[in-house]
Amino acid sequence: MRIVVALGGNALLRRGESPDSAIQLEHVAEAAPALAEIANEHELVLVHGNGPQVGMLALESAADPVLTHPYPFSDLVAETQGVIGYWLQQGLRNAGLATPVVTLVTQTLVDAADPAFGNPTKFVGTVYDRQRAHELARANGWDVRRDGAGWRRVVASPQPLGIVELDTARALLAIGTTVVLAGGGGVPVVAGHHGLAGVEAVVDKDFVAAIVATALEADLLVMLTDVDGVYADYGTAQQRLMRRVTPDLLRSRSFPDGSMGPKVSAACRFVENTGMHAAIGSLASTGDVVDGTAGTQIRMSHTGARPRGARHAHA
Repeated sequence: MRIVVALGGNALLRRGESPDSAIQLEHVAEAAPALAEIANEHELVLVHGNGPQVGMLALESAADPVLTHPYPFSDLVAETQGVIGYWLQQGLRNAGLATPVVTLVTQTLVDAADPAFGNPTKFVGTVYDRQRAHELARANGWDVRRDGAGWRRVVASPQPLGIVELDTARALLAIGTTVVLAGGGGVPVVAGHHGLAGVEAVVDKDFVAAIVATALEADLLVMLTDVDGVYADYGTAQQRLMRRVTPDLLRSRSFPDGSMGPKVSAACRFVENTGMHAAIGSLASTGDVVDGTAGTQIRMSHTGARPRGARHAHA
């Protein structure tokens, strides 16, 4: 099969953890064996989040007295693509990946008139208490919102229109390369009179993963995070894991915009547009989520078998 796997930024750096590289490398090392096994058996594209990482870089840039202006978010997203891609490449190799693997610095086209620029919703960076979050917001001109029990910075998250380097990724897959693509949702760019230009935003990596999976004709889209899957009535005494669902059932329920909402919406779009299969589950259960025995499995029909993509098998 051809499989697109989206790794949440919080799967590499969990809530409450220090953003040290050693901690994130440990999480990569934990996830790498299952991902390497998938890549050795199937064609694999990895898309990763970068919320904690890009937020940390933005805070460092804003506090640097040498800079006239902080680095724009588009530049910082490109930085996170490099470092997280390097971690993933190294981790996969160390875990026994037999195919070539490459990180592709990727640009994602967005609309300069997207209303998201006037309504920032994408969480980035560290979780703070209310007082500290508002202190930083006043000092740096940030927007902040409550995220669970804490507060975090939010930035604009426009809808992705397309991936600039998609044909390059397709060519790499065709020669048996595992591709790390559209890290952090891709570097957000707009098309203008003088070509492409970066913008101050972070594109949601789950929506981008759905576009990538659709355009590359993937058989399976998997979104891995730090929870077991999609829960009905989450946070209540009645919460329950939704194991096998249809897009219609998921769309009949409400999920938080800043966390599970984009994953559910992206998975539904992919399944509805392609008739293929999507899954949402825990990074710790990667192999079982891909096999369909863990997480939330999303198909057009409850009883539909997962399509087998013989057309994409390695030679």
